[in-house]
Amino acid sequence: MGHPLFLFRNKFFSNQLKITSDILNRRECMLFGLNTSFAKKMDLYERALDAVSLRREVIADNIANADTPFFKRSEVTFESQLQRAIESERKPEFPTLMTDKKHIDFNQFIDYRTVKPKVVVEYDTNYRNDKNNVDIDKEMVDSMKNSMQYNALIEGYSRNIKILDIAMR
Repeated sequence: MGHPLFLFRNKFFSNQLKITSDILNRRECMLFGLNTSFAKKMDLYERALDAVSLRREVIADNIANADTPFFKRSEVTFESQLQRAIESERKPEFPTLMTDKKHIDFNQFIDYRTVKPKVVVEYDTNYRNDKNNVDIDKEMVDSMKNSMQYNALIEGYSRNIKILDIAMR
């Protein structure tokens, strides 16, 4: 059966691994049951990485259809929505003066966890005579920008995982 201390240590280490995998894989990242700034930062990294991955797919689709007649390019919007949600967490400088119950508060809180990347199709431009609006040069620049953004996010995410690893030792 084994020595009780050895069994306890194995159970302890397996619990540590489970906690670490939960932090890495769960969408609602709550570190040790607490809502911490570290957990929020990790969750924001995961959400941003999801958006960057989706953007990579959309850019690849745009490039693949650069010669397809009537194809309309798409873009991913995420960062501005996320920034708006994060800014909504701050206390407003000028609170809304609501003198009637029908007034709408324009400083409403937006939970950053509800923000999702959205694919937006650009219908209003035509780049060529065949009504295709894909500019291959713009797509290549967007692809490089997206790649650099991905690398920066992975570096920050990895740095935080290393900090967590050091803290758990």
